[in-house]
Amino acid sequence: MSINIKATNLELTTEIDGYLTKKLESLKHIVDFDADNAFAQVELAKTTNHHKTTESMYRAEINYRVDGMNGRVVSENEDLNAAIDEMKDQLAREIKAKQEKDRDDKRHGGAELKQMSREDGEAVADEVDDKYEDVQ
Repeated sequence: MSINIKATNLELTTEIDGYLTKKLESLKHIVDFDADNAFAQVELAKTTNHHKTTESMYRAEINYRVDGMNGRVVSENEDLNAAIDEMKDQLAREIKAKQEKDRDDKRHGGAELKQMSREDGEAVADEVDDKYEDVQ
Protein backbone atom coordinates (compact mmCIF):
# COMPACT_ATOMS: atom_id res chain seq x y z
CA MET A 1 0.00 0.00 0.00
CA SER A 2 1.31 3.38 -0.88
CA ILE A 3 0.62 6.10 1.66
CA ASN A 4 0.95 9.77 0.73
CA ILE A 5 1.00 12.15 3.67
CA LYS A 6 0.36 15.86 3.33
CA ALA A 7 0.65 18.41 6.13
CA THR A 8 -1.23 21.70 5.98
CA ASN A 9 -0.38 24.57 8.34
CA LEU A 10 1.81 22.31 10.45
CA GLU A 11 5.23 20.72 10.21
CA LEU A 12 5.27 16.99 9.50
CA THR A 13 7.79 15.65 11.98
CA THR A 14 9.16 12.14 12.12
CA GLU A 15 7.18 11.56 15.33
CA ILE A 16 3.88 12.45 13.65
CA ASP A 17 4.78 10.40 10.56
CA GLY A 18 5.75 7.42 12.72
CA TYR A 19 2.59 7.67 14.83
CA LEU A 20 0.36 7.82 11.76
CA THR A 21 2.15 4.93 10.06
CA LYS A 22 1.91 2.82 13.23
CA LYS A 23 -1.84 3.47 13.47
CA LEU A 24 -2.47 2.58 9.83
CA GLU A 25 -0.33 -0.56 10.07
CA SER A 26 -2.43 -1.68 13.03
CA LEU A 27 -5.24 -2.29 10.50
CA LYS A 28 -3.28 -5.06 8.74
CA HIS A 29 -5.42 -7.75 10.39
CA ILE A 30 -8.51 -6.55 8.51
CA VAL A 31 -7.03 -5.11 5.30
CA ASP A 32 -4.69 -6.49 2.63
CA PHE A 33 -2.14 -3.67 2.43
CA ASP A 34 0.05 -5.66 0.04
CA ALA A 35 -2.43 -5.36 -2.81
CA ASP A 36 -1.05 -3.53 -5.84
CA ASN A 37 -3.98 -1.14 -6.15
CA ALA A 38 -4.20 -0.24 -2.44
CA PHE A 39 -3.36 3.36 -1.60
CA ALA A 40 -4.14 6.05 0.92
CA GLN A 41 -3.83 9.81 0.81
CA VAL A 42 -3.67 11.33 4.26
CA GLU A 43 -3.90 15.01 5.07
CA LEU A 44 -3.06 16.32 8.51
CA ALA A 45 -3.99 19.95 9.04
CA LYS A 46 -4.10 22.60 11.70
CA THR A 47 -7.32 24.57 11.33
CA THR A 48 -8.40 27.54 13.44
CA ASN A 49 -10.36 29.81 11.13
CA HIS A 50 -13.84 28.40 11.68
CA HIS A 51 -13.68 28.06 15.46
CA LYS A 52 -14.64 30.80 17.88
CA THR A 53 -12.07 29.69 20.43
CA THR A 54 -8.41 30.51 20.11
CA GLU A 55 -7.42 26.87 20.61
CA SER A 56 -6.07 25.07 17.59
CA MET A 57 -8.07 22.31 16.01
CA TYR A 58 -6.46 19.51 14.09
CA ARG A 59 -7.97 17.59 11.21
CA ALA A 60 -6.95 14.14 10.02
CA GLU A 61 -8.40 13.10 6.67
CA ILE A 62 -7.82 9.94 4.66
CA ASN A 63 -8.94 9.06 1.15
CA TYR A 64 -8.34 5.39 0.48
CA ARG A 65 -8.77 2.53 -1.96
CA VAL A 66 -8.40 -0.93 -0.44
CA ASP A 67 -9.78 -4.28 -1.62
CA GLY A 68 -12.01 -2.57 -4.20
CA MET A 69 -13.40 -0.14 -1.63
CA ASN A 70 -13.14 3.62 -1.95
CA GLY A 71 -13.76 5.88 0.99
CA ARG A 72 -13.03 9.05 2.85
CA VAL A 73 -12.82 9.59 6.58
CA VAL A 74 -12.41 12.94 8.33
CA SER A 75 -11.80 13.56 12.01
CA GLU A 76 -11.29 16.78 13.95
CA ASN A 77 -9.99 17.17 17.47
CA GLU A 78 -8.06 19.59 19.67
CA ASP A 79 -5.19 17.07 19.79
CA LEU A 80 -3.53 15.83 16.60
CA ASN A 81 -2.90 12.33 17.95
CA ALA A 82 -6.53 12.06 19.07
CA ALA A 83 -7.67 13.13 15.59
CA ILE A 84 -5.45 10.43 14.05
CA ASP A 85 -6.85 7.84 16.49
CA GLU A 86 -10.44 8.80 15.66
CA MET A 87 -9.67 8.66 11.94
CA LYS A 88 -8.17 5.18 12.30
CA ASP A 89 -11.15 3.94 14.34
CA GLN A 90 -13.66 5.31 11.81
CA LEU A 91 -11.65 3.77 8.96
CA ALA A 92 -11.66 0.38 10.70
CA ARG A 93 -15.44 0.60 11.25
CA GLU A 94 -16.05 1.47 7.58
CA ILE A 95 -13.87 -1.36 6.30
CA LYS A 96 -15.38 -3.93 8.68
CA ALA A 97 -18.92 -2.83 7.78
CA LYS A 98 -18.15 -3.19 4.07
CA GLN A 99 -16.58 -6.62 4.60
CA GLU A 100 -19.58 -7.77 6.65
CA LYS A 101 -21.98 -6.49 3.99
CA ASP A 102 -20.06 -8.33 1.26
CA ARG A 103 -20.04 -11.51 3.37
CA ASP A 104 -23.79 -11.22 4.06
CA ASP A 105 -24.52 -10.62 0.38
CA LYS A 106 -22.49 -13.67 -0.54
CA ARG A 107 -24.30 -15.81 2.03
CA HIS A 108 -27.67 -14.47 0.92
CA GLY A 109 -26.82 -15.24 -2.69
CA GLY A 110 -25.77 -18.76 -1.73
CA ALA A 111 -29.03 -19.27 0.14
CA GLU A 112 -30.98 -18.14 -2.92
CA LEU A 113 -29.05 -20.55 -5.14
CA LYS A 114 -29.67 -23.37 -2.69
CA GLN A 115 -33.39 -22.62 -2.63
CA MET A 116 -33.51 -22.49 -6.44
CA SER A 117 -31.74 -25.84 -6.69
CA ARG A 118 -34.21 -27.35 -4.22
CA GLU A 119 -37.12 -26.06 -6.26
CA ASP A 120 -35.52 -27.36 -9.47
CA GLY A 121 -34.84 -30.70 -7.80
CA GLU A 122 -38.46 -31.05 -6.70
CA ALA A 123 -39.66 -30.23 -10.21
CA VAL A 124 -37.30 -32.82 -11.72
CA ALA A 125 -38.42 -35.41 -9.16
CA ASP A 126 -42.05 -34.75 -10.08
CA GLU A 127 -41.24 -35.19 -13.78
CA VAL A 128 -39.44 -38.49 -13.09
CA ASP A 129 -42.39 -39.75 -11.02
CA ASP A 130 -44.78 -38.85 -13.84
CA LYS A 131 -42.58 -40.62 -16.39
CA TYR A 132 -42.44 -43.85 -14.34
CA GLU A 133 -46.19 -43.84 -13.78
CA ASP A 134 -46.65 -43.96 -17.55
CA VAL A 135 -44.28 -46.95 -17.83
CA GLN A 136 -45.98 -49.02 -15.15
